[in-house]
Amino acid sequence: MRRARAGGRGGVFTPTDFLDVAARAAVDQSLSRLVKSGKLRRLARGLYDYPKVHPKLGALSPAPDDVARALARETGSQAQIAGAYAANALGLSTQVPAKSVYLTDGPSRRIVLGRRVVDLRHAAPKHLIAPGSPAGTVVQALRHVGPARAADVVQVASRRLSASDKKLLVSNAVKAPAWMRPTLISIGNTASDVVNG
Repeated sequence: MRRARAGGRGGVFTPTDFLDVAARAAVDQSLSRLVKSGKLRRLARGLYDYPKVHPKLGALSPAPDDVARALARETGSQAQIAGAYAANALGLSTQVPAKSVYLTDGPSRRIVLGRRVVDLRHAAPKHLIAPGSPAGTVVQALRHVGPARAADVVQVASRRLSASDKKLLVSNAVKAPAWMRPTLISIGNTASDVVNG
Protein backbone atom coordinates (compact mmCIF):
# COMPACT_ATOMS: atom_id res chain seq x y z
CA MET A 1 0.00 0.00 0.00
CA ARG A 2 2.95 2.28 0.71
CA ARG A 3 4.14 1.83 -2.88
CA ALA A 4 0.65 2.58 -4.25
CA ARG A 5 0.35 5.69 -2.09
CA ALA A 6 3.80 6.88 -3.16
CA GLY A 7 2.57 7.04 -6.76
CA GLY A 8 -0.35 9.21 -5.65
CA ARG A 9 -4.04 8.94 -6.32
CA GLY A 10 -4.83 7.88 -9.86
CA GLY A 11 -1.85 5.53 -10.09
CA VAL A 12 -2.40 2.37 -12.16
CA PHE A 13 -0.36 -0.79 -11.73
CA THR A 14 -0.12 -4.52 -12.32
CA PRO A 15 1.26 -7.24 -10.01
CA THR A 16 4.52 -7.09 -12.01
CA ASP A 17 5.18 -3.63 -10.52
CA PHE A 18 5.58 -5.26 -7.07
CA LEU A 19 7.70 -8.32 -7.91
CA ASP A 20 10.79 -6.63 -6.42
CA VAL A 21 8.97 -6.66 -3.03
CA ALA A 22 7.62 -10.23 -2.92
CA ALA A 23 6.88 -13.36 -4.97
CA ARG A 24 3.96 -13.28 -7.41
CA ALA A 25 1.62 -15.36 -5.21
CA ALA A 26 2.20 -13.05 -2.22
CA VAL A 27 1.71 -9.94 -4.39
CA ASP A 28 -1.57 -11.35 -5.77
CA GLN A 29 -2.85 -12.12 -2.25
CA SER A 30 -1.91 -8.67 -0.96
CA LEU A 31 -3.58 -6.92 -3.88
CA SER A 32 -6.70 -9.04 -3.40
CA ARG A 33 -6.86 -8.10 0.31
CA LEU A 34 -6.39 -4.40 -0.47
CA VAL A 35 -9.21 -4.56 -3.05
CA LYS A 36 -11.54 -6.30 -0.54
CA SER A 37 -10.76 -3.64 2.08
CA GLY A 38 -11.59 -0.90 -0.43
CA LYS A 39 -8.10 0.64 -0.45
CA LEU A 40 -7.39 -0.32 -4.06
CA ARG A 41 -9.67 -0.98 -7.04
CA ARG A 42 -9.46 -3.86 -9.49
CA LEU A 43 -9.97 -2.45 -13.01
CA ALA A 44 -9.56 -5.71 -14.92
CA ARG A 45 -7.76 -9.02 -14.50
CA GLY A 46 -4.26 -8.14 -13.30
CA LEU A 47 -4.85 -4.37 -13.42
CA TYR A 48 -5.41 -2.17 -10.36
CA ASP A 49 -5.51 1.48 -9.37
CA TYR A 50 -5.37 3.71 -6.33
CA PRO A 51 -8.33 5.80 -7.48
CA LYS A 52 -8.72 9.54 -7.33
CA VAL A 53 -11.89 10.31 -5.38
CA HIS A 54 -14.24 13.19 -6.18
CA PRO A 55 -16.34 14.47 -3.23
CA LYS A 56 -19.60 14.09 -5.20
CA LEU A 57 -18.80 11.60 -7.97
CA GLY A 58 -16.80 9.13 -5.90
CA ALA A 59 -13.95 7.10 -7.42
CA LEU A 60 -12.93 8.48 -10.83
CA SER A 61 -11.80 6.45 -13.84
CA PRO A 62 -8.04 6.37 -14.36
CA ALA A 63 -6.41 8.26 -17.22
CA PRO A 64 -6.14 6.09 -20.36
CA ASP A 65 -2.42 6.98 -20.63
CA ASP A 66 -1.81 5.59 -17.12
CA VAL A 67 -3.62 2.35 -18.01
CA ALA A 68 -1.64 1.95 -21.25
CA ARG A 69 1.68 2.66 -19.50
CA ALA A 70 0.92 0.08 -16.77
CA LEU A 71 0.06 -2.58 -19.35
CA ALA A 72 3.20 -1.77 -21.34
CA ARG A 73 5.38 -1.95 -18.20
CA GLU A 74 3.94 -5.38 -17.42
CA THR A 75 5.19 -6.82 -20.71
CA GLY A 76 8.33 -4.67 -21.01
CA SER A 77 6.92 -3.05 -24.13
CA GLN A 78 6.26 0.47 -25.41
CA ALA A 79 2.94 2.18 -26.09
CA GLN A 80 2.14 5.16 -28.29
CA ILE A 81 -1.23 6.92 -28.59
CA ALA A 82 -2.64 6.65 -32.10
CA GLY A 83 -5.54 7.47 -34.38
CA ALA A 84 -8.26 9.93 -33.38
CA TYR A 85 -6.91 9.93 -29.81
CA ALA A 86 -3.52 11.22 -31.04
CA ALA A 87 -5.23 13.93 -33.13
CA ASN A 88 -7.25 14.99 -30.08
CA ALA A 89 -4.18 15.00 -27.80
CA LEU A 90 -2.41 17.29 -30.25
CA GLY A 91 -5.40 19.64 -30.42
CA LEU A 92 -6.27 18.85 -34.05
CA SER A 93 -9.70 17.61 -33.03
CA THR A 94 -12.01 18.70 -30.23
CA GLN A 95 -13.88 15.40 -30.17
CA VAL A 96 -12.75 13.10 -27.38
CA PRO A 97 -12.97 9.57 -28.80
CA ALA A 98 -14.67 6.95 -26.60
CA LYS A 99 -11.86 4.57 -27.55
CA SER A 100 -8.27 5.45 -26.64
CA VAL A 101 -6.11 3.56 -29.15
CA TYR A 102 -2.44 2.83 -28.53
CA LEU A 103 0.04 1.05 -30.75
CA THR A 104 2.43 -1.28 -28.93
CA ASP A 105 5.29 -3.63 -29.67
CA GLY A 106 3.81 -5.88 -26.96
CA PRO A 107 0.63 -7.99 -27.01
CA SER A 108 -2.75 -6.55 -27.96
CA ARG A 109 -5.14 -5.99 -25.08
CA ARG A 110 -8.46 -4.18 -24.59
CA ILE A 111 -9.62 -2.76 -21.25
CA VAL A 112 -13.15 -1.42 -20.77
CA LEU A 113 -13.44 1.28 -18.09
CA GLY A 114 -17.10 2.23 -17.85
CA ARG A 115 -17.86 4.05 -21.11
CA ARG A 116 -14.21 4.35 -22.14
CA VAL A 117 -12.13 1.73 -23.88
CA VAL A 118 -8.34 1.53 -23.76
CA ASP A 119 -7.24 -0.48 -26.78
CA LEU A 120 -3.61 -1.60 -27.13
CA ARG A 121 -2.92 -2.93 -30.63
CA HIS A 122 0.22 -4.79 -31.53
CA ALA A 123 1.98 -2.98 -34.38
CA ALA A 124 5.04 -3.59 -36.51
CA PRO A 125 8.15 -1.56 -35.56
CA LYS A 126 7.71 0.63 -38.67
CA HIS A 127 4.47 1.98 -37.16
CA LEU A 128 6.11 2.81 -33.82
CA ILE A 129 8.16 5.91 -34.54
CA ALA A 130 9.51 7.59 -31.37
CA PRO A 131 6.99 5.71 -29.18
CA GLY A 132 5.87 7.24 -25.90
CA SER A 133 7.05 10.73 -26.87
CA PRO A 134 5.32 13.91 -28.06
CA ALA A 135 7.16 13.40 -31.37
CA GLY A 136 5.53 9.98 -31.68
CA THR A 137 2.13 11.55 -31.02
CA VAL A 138 2.72 13.99 -33.90
CA VAL A 139 3.53 11.11 -36.26
CA GLN A 140 0.37 9.24 -35.25
CA ALA A 141 -1.82 12.36 -35.49
CA LEU A 142 -0.45 13.07 -38.98
CA ARG A 143 -1.07 9.45 -39.99
CA HIS A 144 -4.69 9.84 -38.79
CA VAL A 145 -5.56 13.19 -40.42
CA GLY A 146 -3.66 12.47 -43.65
CA PRO A 147 -1.84 14.67 -46.16
CA ALA A 148 -4.82 17.01 -46.61
CA ARG A 149 -4.33 18.36 -43.08
CA ALA A 150 -0.52 18.25 -42.97
CA ALA A 151 -0.32 22.06 -42.75
CA ASP A 152 -2.53 21.99 -39.61
CA VAL A 153 -0.19 19.44 -38.04
CA VAL A 154 2.84 21.64 -38.83
CA GLN A 155 1.18 24.68 -37.27
CA VAL A 156 0.14 22.91 -34.05
CA ALA A 157 3.27 20.76 -33.61
CA SER A 158 5.63 23.69 -34.27
CA ARG A 159 4.15 25.48 -31.27
CA ARG A 160 3.75 22.48 -28.98
CA LEU A 161 6.97 20.50 -29.39
CA SER A 162 10.15 21.32 -27.50
CA ALA A 163 13.42 21.71 -29.42
CA SER A 164 14.52 18.21 -28.35
CA ASP A 165 11.20 16.68 -29.51
CA LYS A 166 11.63 18.42 -32.87
CA LYS A 167 15.13 16.94 -33.19
CA LEU A 168 13.73 13.52 -32.35
CA LEU A 169 11.08 13.99 -35.04
CA VAL A 170 13.66 14.89 -37.70
CA SER A 171 15.99 12.03 -36.74
CA ASN A 172 13.10 9.56 -37.06
CA ALA A 173 11.57 11.07 -40.24
CA VAL A 174 13.40 8.51 -42.41
CA LYS A 175 11.31 5.73 -40.76
CA ALA A 176 8.03 7.43 -41.71
CA PRO A 177 6.13 6.88 -44.96
CA ALA A 178 7.47 9.03 -47.81
CA TRP A 179 4.43 11.35 -47.84
CA MET A 180 5.00 12.26 -44.17
CA ARG A 181 8.72 13.06 -44.31
CA PRO A 182 8.54 16.65 -45.68
CA THR A 183 5.96 17.55 -43.00
CA LEU A 184 8.02 16.06 -40.16
CA ILE A 185 11.20 17.81 -41.39
CA SER A 186 9.28 21.07 -41.73
CA ILE A 187 8.18 20.81 -38.06
CA GLY A 188 11.77 20.05 -37.06
CA ASN A 189 13.11 23.06 -38.97
CA THR A 190 11.00 25.44 -36.87
CA ALA A 191 13.38 24.69 -33.99
CA SER A 192 16.40 25.95 -35.93
CA ASP A 193 14.44 29.02 -37.11
CA VAL A 194 13.79 29.94 -33.48
CA VAL A 195 17.41 29.33 -32.46
CA ASN A 196 18.84 31.23 -35.42
CA GLY A 197 16.28 34.01 -35.34
